[in-house]
Amino acid sequence: MYKGIAVSPGVVVGVAHLVDSVFGSSEPRLLDHDQLVSDEIQLLDSALAQSATELEAIVVKVAQQLGGAEADIFKSHLEIVNDQSLQEKVRGLITSRHLTALSALQHVLQEYAATFARIEHDYFRERIADVRDVISRIGSHLTPHASGAAPGLNADKMNADEPIILVAHEILPSQAMSLGNLPIAGIVTETGGGTSHAAILSRSRGIPAVSGVSGITNDVRSGDLLVVDGREGHVLVRPDSETTSAYRKMQREFFDLKDRLVLNRDQPARSADGAQIDLLANINNIADARAAQKVGAGGVGLFRTEYLFLTHQDVPDEEEQYEYYRQVIEESPQRAVTIRTLDLGGDKTVPYLGRRSEANPFMGWRSIRLSFEHPRLFERQIRAILRAGRHGKVNMLFPMITTLEELRFVNRIVEETRRNLKREGVPYGEEVKTGVMVEVPAAAVCIDAILRETDFISIGSNDLIQYLVAADRDNPKVAHLCEPLSPAIFKVLQMVLDACKRTGTPVTICGEMAGQPRSVLTLFGMGLRRFSMSPAFVPTIKALLGSITTAQAERFSHHVLQLKTSEEIRTYLSERLHEISSSLEVFDST
Repeated sequence: MYKGIAVSPGVVVGVAHLVDSVFGSSEPRLLDHDQLVSDEIQLLDSALAQSATELEAIVVKVAQQLGGAEADIFKSHLEIVNDQSLQEKVRGLITSRHLTALSALQHVLQEYAATFARIEHDYFRERIADVRDVISRIGSHLTPHASGAAPGLNADKMNADEPIILVAHEILPSQAMSLGNLPIAGIVTETGGGTSHAAILSRSRGIPAVSGVSGITNDVRSGDLLVVDGREGHVLVRPDSETTSAYRKMQREFFDLKDRLVLNRDQPARSADGAQIDLLANINNIADARAAQKVGAGGVGLFRTEYLFLTHQDVPDEEEQYEYYRQVIEESPQRAVTIRTLDLGGDKTVPYLGRRSEANPFMGWRSIRLSFEHPRLFERQIRAILRAGRHGKVNMLFPMITTLEELRFVNRIVEETRRNLKREGVPYGEEVKTGVMVEVPAAAVCIDAILRETDFISIGSNDLIQYLVAADRDNPKVAHLCEPLSPAIFKVLQMVLDACKRTGTPVTICGEMAGQPRSVLTLFGMGLRRFSMSPAFVPTIKALLGSITTAQAERFSHHVLQLKTSEEIRTYLSERLHEISSSLEVFDST
């Protein structure tokens, strides 16, 4: 049994599908007897030509959209594609070892990775990321993906009598966005934590997942029977029959309960004493918007636009963004959507904005700070959001605002963009409101000043927690410190909620706490009435809040705020949750 970070609750028993972060199967594949070496080399040459053509077009587009410096990144990628040494290495492996072109590419990448790892100079050592990007691009033209799936996530290779459990070192954004089209019932990754790409996408689909499972890819082979316990954070490899039988029973109970809870989708979200609550959805794409409709969410409280950029081969222009946002709005519940501007950086990078070596990337050049450094990109996104705003009830949300000066700068850009659209005669949503994500402790401490100059706020509890406790939430060594059931977290949240109550400012929590039953019991008692979560959690939280009164929740929160340790809070809230609805405990990670 392996122990990792529980990132999406539930239990599933299934067979492993082991993937490499770029190529899918990590095992080398030989040409079949009826496959000719010359034909495989021809496939490789075609993939090289297609990649070169793509990159030539991207160089032109990025230069127009962002500038020459950013386009130089793709010029270097084009040089790698055309590198004769790389090409000959791949052709040589196809000829001498009868590897498929894809396996030959993978082998060459592994050679380069080993070579680059020995280089002492940081800049050159980190260029392997560019080589990986390029080889991945070439490989994508050698893989017949199903339904736009990324390499390694082909549904045709996932036929099995048992549910499929994806096992990987990491899940790339391009792969994560393909999960909705594939028959995946569970996810296990070696890297990442509660807010990794794999975690976010697995929660949006409501499938069990565990991250931070060190060494799992060395022990597991495709076809192995696995148990994934997304509540306890356990992964069992090749369990015995007795253990398997016990977990299968838990799996049936979990999915039966989920199916019953979804039946409440047409019921209003209210507490037992009739207090009205807004249960909203966090989404990444159009498929998530449709899922939010199906579970009865009241709207979209957080649309993460960065996934459009992460899965785009180059920078999306204004028209592409506008059209995509329009489609999301039209597919969302009540056409009510809060659109967050780009939150790139940290573990979410795109090649056209460059790569920087940072000791602490989550505390560095990311989010709104990155947008400030690329004003043309930022203004183009604001234009697209404002234009899409006329298709529904749309809000615009700015991430990682730290100071009042930053907020004032953002507000000036928005007003200037509105004036430009009006002067150009371009239709836009005149009622689009703007808000701030409170996820930096400095913004929480200065919340009174922030509230005077914004229409609404959303509390991003994921980042707020990690910055408050000074621990990287995706680092398994310190992830335990990022504990939402913490006295410090609740005291800061109470301060923010009290300030919003004084000023009448709408406030939503859109971090993972919004979908965790024990956290919700306290937050509701503290006065919060707007929760935004992964669509799959909406039925659970609706059932939970419908089982308690406002007075009960207020007693819970008052007691929690008197407790001194996370363990005391966790024990107390676990007892209250068990009393209210023991069946819902399975939806809260330990």
